Amino acid sequence: MQTPLRIALVGDYNPEVIAHQAIPRAFALLSEAQSLSIQADWLPTESITGDDNLASYQGVWCVPASPYRSMEGALIAIRYARENRLPFLGTCGGCQHAIIEYARNVLGWREADHAETSPDSSLPIISPLECAMVEVTDTVRLREGTLIANAYGSLEATEGYRCRYGLNPEFQERLLSGSLQVSAEDAQGSIRAVELEGHPFFVGTLFQPERAALQARIPPLVSAFVSVIAERE
Repeated sequence: MQTPLRIALVGDYNPEVIAHQAIPRAFALLSEAQSLSIQADWLPTESITGDDNLASYQGVWCVPASPYRSMEGALIAIRYARENRLPFLGTCGGCQHAIIEYARNVLGWREADHAETSPDSSLPIISPLECAMVEVTDTVRLREGTLIANAYGSLEATEGYRCRYGLNPEFQERLLSGSLQVSAEDAQGSIRAVELEGHPFFVGTLFQPERAALQARIPPLVSAFVSVIAERE
């Protein structure tokens, strides 16, 4: 009997959230197409209090629909995936919190925060987008040689959003001067995805690639994420 790949879905499940509807469908399509056994468990953010909560998982997906009930729980999971080189995917709010985790724990910016939950923060590295991307579909340009470009097999993709926040341009240059790199932008050059150089798979997107599953299409980025997990087992 095939041992299932265990993936932690870090976030606060809500059946009304479109992305939360899409994620199980994406795994079902992928399982059927590639004869994989995938066990994806929803981990409420307030249930994550330390590394022990993640120890049995082979991949971590920090899912949309933030603010999370526990930012600290989400950051613990992201840090665990980053430090232990577990394949990591962060979509929408998951991407935003991956940037915060990196700023706090890699760059040492302890005050780095999210303007949605801490509007008076002295270091709001995640701030409102100039134009909110709520139920919008847009084209993104993928940088050659990146994990995300390899996943799509293209330098362009069209994806859906439900996003009001992104990387604060004020901190962009300093934040992205190390191992965290831009991997996708929109037509105006605004950052839409990042990834961590030197990590087996650590990708964050402001868009929600999982939505493709609701049109019965396997999301390329989810397929790449799961493939890396499978290859490591």
